[in-house]
Amino acid sequence: MTETTDDANTSRAEATRGRLLEAAVAAFAEKGFHATTTRDIAAAAGMSPAALYMHHRSKEELLYLISRAGHERVLMRMREAIAWGGTPAEQLHRVVHAFAMHHTERHTEARIVNYELTSLSPEHLVEVRKLRHEIEAELRDLVDSGVATGDFQTPDPRMASAALLSMGIDLARWYREDTLWKPEDLADGYANMALRIVGARNL
Repeated sequence: MTETTDDANTSRAEATRGRLLEAAVAAFAEKGFHATTTRDIAAAAGMSPAALYMHHRSKEELLYLISRAGHERVLMRMREAIAWGGTPAEQLHRVVHAFAMHHTERHTEARIVNYELTSLSPEHLVEVRKLRHEIEAELRDLVDSGVATGDFQTPDPRMASAALLSMGIDLARWYREDTLWKPEDLADGYANMALRIVGARNL
């Protein structure tokens, strides 16, 4: 079956939008959101500024799409890790491992997602914050369940959850490919530290 003209046009448009998003990630990472111009993004994608506006209304829309997709990926990976089941300790180990892997493998995107939030429009910020709250709730609920079953011994589950999230997010701030540790090593180390933070039994 041959691809129809409409399908081909849709595929090309999607590929172009993808190039613009990748270019926006690179430009925002290099200069920051406010110092980046639409011309910078278009140039990084090998396009004209006019071409950018054919696919996106503004550079803020690009930031929003990057932020939304980044948070959705994190939430999906956390839920998949929990869905495997097992003890609270096993689930938490998988969740923190996945969280750390995301923030190292996609560290450039993750820095933008986590540190350019205030550059979003009020409407978009509300939507992205909702996703952040869902991520936080998944981890808090998991820690709470471990405390309830006696698997975790932390005196303050909310503080422990906040510490785990902060620890993972901060990876994106300093991690680079030439650092001492590989992503898998960091993910294993952070997952093991997470169990100590919540006071997991039988370590």
